[in-house]
Formats: sequence, structure tokens, C-alpha cells
Amino acid sequence: MANKDGGRPTARRIATGLGVVVAGGLIAPTGVAHADPEPSKEDVEKTLDELNKEADKVVQDYNKANSDYKAAKKKADELKEQVGDEEDKYNELRDEVAEFASAAYKSNDLDATTTILAAESPEELLDQSDDIDYLSKSQQAKLDEFGDSSERLFKLKDEAEDALSKAEKAQKAAKKKKDEVEEKIQKQKDLLAQFPDAEDSGSEGGSDSGGSYTGSATGNARAALDFAYAQLGKPYVYGSAGPNSYDCSGLVMRSWGAGGVSLPRTTYGQAESGQRVSRDQLQPGDILFFSGLGHDGLYVGGGKMIHAPRTGKNVEVVPLAGYWDGQFMYGVRP
Repeated sequence: MANKDGGRPTARRIATGLGVVVAGGLIAPTGVAHADPEPSKEDVEKTLDELNKEADKVVQDYNKANSDYKAAKKKADELKEQVGDEEDKYNELRDEVAEFASAAYKSNDLDATTTILAAESPEELLDQSDDIDYLSKSQQAKLDEFGDSSERLFKLKDEAEDALSKAEKAQKAAKKKKDEVEEKIQKQKDLLAQFPDAEDSGSEGGSDSGGSYTGSATGNARAALDFAYAQLGKPYVYGSAGPNSYDCSGLVMRSWGAGGVSLPRTTYGQAESGQRVSRDQLQPGDILFFSGLGHDGLYVGGGKMIHAPRTGKNVEVVPLAGYWDGQFMYGVRP
């Protein structure tokens, strides 16, 4: 209701995360309130495309961070085993060096005993060992070995600690990227719930899982596409590589794995895993890359691809014409 000064109160409503502001209580001469027009289907689809591209990139960064963490953790575990082995050797040699001191004490060579016991490190003891005349050549060799073992031990410990520190940082980075992905995914879910008619059209394969490839591919490519088609209808889940759900690079990796070819987990690694081919050179089974390596799929022939698209959708076969042609970068033949 208008106030006495002719002012007008307003109310705001945000529709589906798109920031659509509707003015309320605006008194027109006719007494009818006017609202801004609702966003069109084209507006919603454009927003969805942008969110999907952004989420695709974050998904690949998340996958890479997880891969880096696993590699760093494996290295740290291996170094811990090496440190344990080297520490056993170190303790054994230390006991033998202690026997040198005991022998010096029993022989009343107190200067030599004091020298050995006062040394704060194997390196310091080695520096002073030239003055210890009572050591035999074999004992001197053992003392040298003790110093080398100690140096290896400390070096390995430093490497293990460094690897562990990097692993922890990678883990935190992975968690941060995961949170970012979840936020983008939630936005997508909200948009899809509000605008169900904005779903992409022209896809093959629905809620029922499984299908059969009937194209011309042979050999490893045929096996890869047979596997991919068997996943038709399974849901997209970011970070997933089967067997019940997939993200884009997870589907590509598992499909070519079924064809006997081991591929990296991320689109970044997969893009470097074969011969690069142009759009007009594509053959069934080639990996297709889009949107700054934010997304990939498998070419099936006939101008179509099979891929795991995004949250809210399932593994499907789609034509490359239109949106995907506009985002296409290049293909890779494993």
C-alpha cells in the first residue's frame, strides 16, 4: 500500500538462484501491480550451460587433487618402510661403534673413549677418527659405514616428512575442490528442479541401464564402446568411476580399460594419452575433448558421442551438432 508521501514499499523475491527480482506493491494508475518477465527457457539453458562448464572444470581439478594425494601418500608409505630398514641397519652399526668405545675403555685408552662418546654425530666422529690410532682398518671401515648409514637415514626421514607434508596439503586442496563442486552441483539441482523443461534434447538412452553398440569400430575401440554402451542410463556422479555411476573421465577411463588400454583418471591426463586428431579425422572410439579440457566423451560414429554429461542426467548418446560442436577442442586416439 502506498504511503502518504507517495512512496512505495518493495518486496524482493529470488527465483531459482538466478537473482530475478520482482517489484511488489507498485501502484500503477490502474491499480494493477506489474512484475518483471520470468526468464525464458533460453535464458535458463544458457545459465545451465555456464554452470555445467564451471562444474566440469572443478570436477577435473578435484579428481587430479585426489590422484596427487594418493601418489604422495604412496610415496610417503614407501619411504617410511625404507626408513625402518635403514634404521635397523643404523642401530646395528651404532652397537658395533659402541663396542669400539668399550674396547678403548678396557684398554685404558681413555682419550679414545672420550673422543667416541663425546661426538654428537657420526659425521663429527668421522672427522675425529683420524686421531684414534687404536682403530684397525676394518673398524675404520665400519665407522665409515656407520656415518654413511646415518646420513642415508636422516635424508630418508627428511624425504618422508616432505612427502607427508605435500600429501596433507594435497588432501586439503582436494577437500576444498570437493566443497566447490558440491556447491555448483547443488545449484544445478535447484535449477533442474525449477525448470524441468530445460533438459537437453536429442539424447539416446533413458532411465533403463544398458545398451548395445552396433557401429563399425573394431578391436580395442570396439571393446571400449561395448563397455560404454553397457553403462547407458547410469547416473552421472562427480568423482565416480563406476560401476554404478560415472563422471565424464571416469566413464572414458573404464571404457578404454575394458579395451585393454590403461588411461589416467582425469581429462588432463587422458588428453595426453594418444594421437591427437581433428574433427574430420575422428574414428569410433576416439576420445573427444571439450571446454578447456573440462569434459570428454567417446566418439561412436555418425556424428555422435557417448558420455556422462552432468548431475541430474545419465550416461547417454548425443549428437555433436550444435552446442557440443561449439565446445569441441580435439580428439585423441589411444
